[in-house]
Amino acid sequence: MRMRLTQVTLIGLLLIPGARTAAGQVMQWEVDGAMREAIVHAPATPAPEGAPLVLSFHGFGDNMRNFQYTNVHVAWPDAVVVYFQGLERRRGLLGWQVESGANGDRDLRLVDVALRSLRETYSIDDERIYATGYSNGGMFTYLLWAERPDVFAAYAPVAARLRPSVRPSRPKPVLHVAGTRDRVVRFADQEAAIEVAIEVNGTDAATPCGAGCTLHGAGTAAPVMTWIHGGAHVYPRGTSELIVAFFREQGRPR
Repeated sequence: MRMRLTQVTLIGLLLIPGARTAAGQVMQWEVDGAMREAIVHAPATPAPEGAPLVLSFHGFGDNMRNFQYTNVHVAWPDAVVVYFQGLERRRGLLGWQVESGANGDRDLRLVDVALRSLRETYSIDDERIYATGYSNGGMFTYLLWAERPDVFAAYAPVAARLRPSVRPSRPKPVLHVAGTRDRVVRFADQEAAIEVAIEVNGTDAATPCGAGCTLHGAGTAAPVMTWIHGGAHVYPRGTSELIVAFFREQGRPR
């Protein structure tokens, strides 16, 4: 899989107004006494074999209504894309657990409950379920790899790191997007997370896949792709398209 990442313009998380699309459906679930919610964008015409499902998690202090403008659903109109809303993590700001057992595992429980509901509501291809997230949401994405490896076909954390207690053990396809000038989640910490992913997946061989892009383990069942850009703590333009292209190539072995 070779991707060209040329003429990429880095922008912050708040995307340009022209990228905004009509609102999706808001779904709610009661999880351990708390009302949880997400915005769901679903294909107009469901696929007979079931649609891919992408779970997407915003950064610390953000929310689902803003994060939907990353437009993963626009990049993959055939998929069901779910933008989840976090709960208060600290100082009144919304976020996600990043270690097992934190906050009563409220966010892992949310994913379990939401998945059951989404499977009942939509025709989902269970072999093509994916997780992605930015910053704090990317750290939760790494936690999902460690705690729910049987559920997801691939993971795509952006501007994220692994907490010391989080150690995935099952090889799974991973795409990591990182900025060399990131001061919020240090680039060195993100490099360490990438090294863990390469070690777990056993993908030493590296091949270029475009500007700033490297693919470790090309042709294997669990590749690690990295896109290293020169920006800071941002969600760069082109990230959602890259994530979708990577996910399209990955499916859980039957």
